[in-house]
Amino acid sequence: MSRDDPGRASSLALGSGAIGSLGRAAARLDQELFERTARRRSPLLDRALPRLTRAADHGVLWMAVAGGLALVGGPRGRRAAWTGMVAVAVTSALANQLGKRSFSRRRPLLDAVPLDRRAHRVPISASFPSGHAASAAAFATTVATTVPAAAVPVGVLAVGVAYSRVHTGVHYPGDVAAGVLLGGSVGLLLGRRARRKGR
Repeated sequence: MSRDDPGRASSLALGSGAIGSLGRAAARLDQELFERTARRRSPLLDRALPRLTRAADHGVLWMAVAGGLALVGGPRGRRAAWTGMVAVAVTSALANQLGKRSFSRRRPLLDAVPLDRRAHRVPISASFPSGHAASAAAFATTVATTVPAAAVPVGVLAVGVAYSRVHTGVHYPGDVAAGVLLGGSVGLLLGRRARRKGR
């Protein structure tokens, strides 16, 4: 079949059109989920989540948790703390240097988000993927794999950070989902490696 074959060109155009339609449908769903979240009010979450998302800026929250693990967790805790921070560093580089530069998605408009729960600082970087969600998932997955006893408290904290990015208006749900997938993958890889070395 030649490159100029009209049947092949038509098939390629149809495939491209289908992919484009799926992308637009996903974007509409993402926008709808964001707006639904913005309309939902909770006095407790509206107070707590802006503080939580601020604590996670620049990985400060995970540094503090890692410090606690290193102090009280013994050799396994120290290994989990070190590996967790490595996972955060790797994931942050992938999300911010590769992901955001490859997908120049704009941040959500804040019109629908109540003023009292907006993030104190709206980043100027691209929206996709969420770096905060990626780092949270990377750290929590690494710790859960290395020290299973810490999985629940660290996991709950990570879920809170990830959701806070939508609740405070700085990310769409799809940005957060992509960040969690990225960070979880890196965390699982490094966590399993650390666990094997510790045996």
